Amino acid sequence: MAMTADEVLKLIKDKEVKFVDLRFTDTRGKEQHVTVPVRHFNKEKFEQGHAFDGSSIAGWKGIQASDMLLMPDPVSARMDPFNDEPVLNISCDVYEPMDGKPYDRDPRSIAKRAEAYLKSSGLGDVAYFGPEPEFFIFDGVTWNVDMSGCSVKIKSEEAPWSTGIDYESGNMAHRAPVKGGYFPVPPIDTLYDIRNAMVLALEQQGVECEVHHHEVAAAGQNEIGTRFAPLVQRADWMQILKYTVWNVAHSYGKTATFMPKPVVGDNGSGMHVHQSIWKGGKNLFAGNGYAGLSDFALHYIGGIIKHAKALNAITNPGTNSYKRLVPGFEAPINLAYSARNRSAACRIPYVSSPNGRRVEVRFPDPTTNSYLAFSAMMLAGLDGVQNKIHPGDPIDKDMYHLPPEEAAKVPHVCASLEQALDCLQDDHAFLTRGGVFSEDFLESYIALKNEELTRFRMTTHPVEFDMYYAS
Repeated sequence: MAMTADEVLKLIKDKEVKFVDLRFTDTRGKEQHVTVPVRHFNKEKFEQGHAFDGSSIAGWKGIQASDMLLMPDPVSARMDPFNDEPVLNISCDVYEPMDGKPYDRDPRSIAKRAEAYLKSSGLGDVAYFGPEPEFFIFDGVTWNVDMSGCSVKIKSEEAPWSTGIDYESGNMAHRAPVKGGYFPVPPIDTLYDIRNAMVLALEQQGVECEVHHHEVAAAGQNEIGTRFAPLVQRADWMQILKYTVWNVAHSYGKTATFMPKPVVGDNGSGMHVHQSIWKGGKNLFAGNGYAGLSDFALHYIGGIIKHAKALNAITNPGTNSYKRLVPGFEAPINLAYSARNRSAACRIPYVSSPNGRRVEVRFPDPTTNSYLAFSAMMLAGLDGVQNKIHPGDPIDKDMYHLPPEEAAKVPHVCASLEQALDCLQDDHAFLTRGGVFSEDFLESYIALKNEELTRFRMTTHPVEFDMYYAS
C-alpha cells in the first residue's frame, strides 16, 4: 500500500527500523544506495532531500558540479528482507540542488516525466506495464580478461555438460537436455525451492507474484511472473525483483544473472513487456479489430514497429543483447505483429476479458534500464497513435519458414549495439516530446554506450583464435 511521509515515519517506529536505505538508479540501470541511521532520518529528508556526490556515477556529473540531492518517494517504502538489522528501503528521485528540479539524466525522473506527458497529451491517464524478465542461476562463474588472454567458465550442476563430472556428493544424473528446461518437475528442476524463496521475499516487499517456473535453457534459466502496474511503480518493482533474485541466489551459495546470452547454444534471456494505455477507467487497447484490438492499439503497435531500431539502443543496451537477437533461433527479431506467432516483435496475448487486452513487445531483454525502456516504448507507441501509423497486416505464418520473397519484406530489429546507437542518433524526436528525454541525456547515453562498444571492439575473443589462429 502506498504511504505518505508521515506513514513511513510511523512504520519506521513500529518496525523498530535501525537504518533507512536510499536507493536510486544510474543510467545503465544499476541500483545504487546510501544508508542513513534512523536517528538522522526525519520528515525533513522528504522535504529537503539527502545530499550526495554524483560525480562518481557513470554518465552523470563532472567533479566540478557534483552536488546532488536524493528525494525519497514515500510510496516506494518497503522493509528489506536481507539484512541482519531492520532496514527500510526507499526509492529516490535525483534532484539538482541549485534549482530544486529533477535531474534530467535521472532515469526515475525521466519515467515520471513520461507519465506526466501521457496525461498532458490527453491520450490516456495511465500506462500499465508487465515485464517478464528471465534470468539464469548458476553454481559459480569465473572469467578473466587481461593482456595474456581471456576466458569464461560457467559452473552449473543442473547443466547438460555436467553429466561427466564426479561430484564429491555424487552425480545425481537427472538433467534436462539442451533447450529442454521448460518445464519438468524436480529433481530435474533443482531451483524450485530457490524460486519459492524469491517469490516470498518479493511479496514481503509489496511485489505481487503470479507465477514462477524453470525456463527453456537447461542450465538454470528461470522466470518469475509479477503483476502489471503503472509505469514508474512497475520500474521500481523491476529493481526490487533484480535485488531479490541476486540476494536469494547468493544466500543459497549460487549466483544469478540477467545477462541475455550467457550460455552458448541454448536459449537466451529476454524480457517480454506487456503494455496498455487506459483512460477514465477504460482500456483503450480493447476493440473490434484484429485479435480484439482497437485502432488505438494498432497505431500504438505501428509506433513501436516504426521506432523499434531506435528503441533497441535502450531496450537491448549491451553488446551481449545481440547474441540473443539472431535470425533463425526463435528470437523475436521480426518487426511484425501477430496473435499467435512468437517470433513476431509484437504479440497479442489471448485474453478472455477486454480489460486484459494488451500488446506484448518481445525484443527487450532484462539488462535494460526499465525506467528508460518503459518510457521509450510508451513514447514510441503514442507517436504511432498521434500520427495514425498503421502496422500493416499481421503475420500469422511461421516466419522462420517463409518463402524468401516474403521473408525479405519483413524488417528486423538491429543486429548490433552499434547499429542500434546509430538508429537512436537518427531517430529520437519521439523521445524528446514533452521534455521526457532531453537531448543532453540522449547524447550522454550514446557516449556511455560507445565506451562499451570501444572496449568490446578492442578485446580479442577466444573464438577468434578458433577461427583465425591457423589462417
